[in-house]
Amino acid sequence: MSALATPSPTTRELILAVATRRFADQGYADTSLNDIADEVGIRRPSLLHHFPSKEILYRSVIMLAFSDFFTLVDEAVDEPRQGWLQVERVFVAGFRFFEEHPEFVRLVRREAIEGGPMLSEELASSLRPLFERAVGFFEREMDAGRLRRYDVPQLLLSAYGAMLTYFSDAKLIAALVDGDPLGTSALAARRQHVIDLFRNALEP
Repeated sequence: MSALATPSPTTRELILAVATRRFADQGYADTSLNDIADEVGIRRPSLLHHFPSKEILYRSVIMLAFSDFFTLVDEAVDEPRQGWLQVERVFVAGFRFFEEHPEFVRLVRREAIEGGPMLSEELASSLRPLFERAVGFFEREMDAGRLRRYDVPQLLLSAYGAMLTYFSDAKLIAALVDGDPLGTSALAARRQHVIDLFRNALEP
């Protein structure tokens, strides 16, 4: 095998990939372990060897998805910047992640709306530190006068909604605007609009 060849995915990785798509498309209740095993090309007992239950598989899918998101956010803030430049850097990273991980968007929306088997406390324990980190950054920058003063938790919820719901509601948005809302030019326009909106609100 060439040194540049991409290693073949493991059975566990294949299971997670198929399960992620099926849970995102069909939801937890309507996703069958037998269907996942069939698509992977293994028998159900082989799947259960890696993930002993449907709930454990689902939890693994959710936590892996959030792990990827946390990694992206960490990379976005790896080079500390002050004021608006740092905010814009995270916005761009967030949009890029949602563009490249449509299954993540659908999983999060289903978990939030349908109340999947992930306990709210379990997700909160992973999300809360990230949220508090963001709150701390904004409050420091506002105290220093580099950003305008706002209710920071409400500001972050507005930013979350402005980005995530555009992707999760793309089919509805398609009925309201011309063209594909997830097309390259439409995404670029939406990203720039949201960035400009928050820049106008936050820059002193």
